[in-house]
Amino acid sequence: MERLLQYLDDLDDLYGMIGLIAERLRRFTLALFSCLTLGAGALAGAWLATLHAPIALATSILLFVTLLYRAVTAPPARGPQTA
Repeated sequence: MERLLQYLDDLDDLYGMIGLIAERLRRFTLALFSCLTLGAGALAGAWLATLHAPIALATSILLFVTLLYRAVTAPPARGPQTA
């Protein structure tokens, strides 16, 4: 009976290990997606600036104003709670 409990404990550890690996893969995938999206946005902005500079300037000003508005109106970020 004790062997069975040991095997079940090993299976539980294996399941937990797979969960930790899946979390690392999820974080890596999100970071990769963010980098690719940022790169695509930068390339699109450079391409737009070479074709139509005034439109690129207007677009960048609109994005800046949107980010500034969000920074001003968003609630302050809460740091880690310490007890």
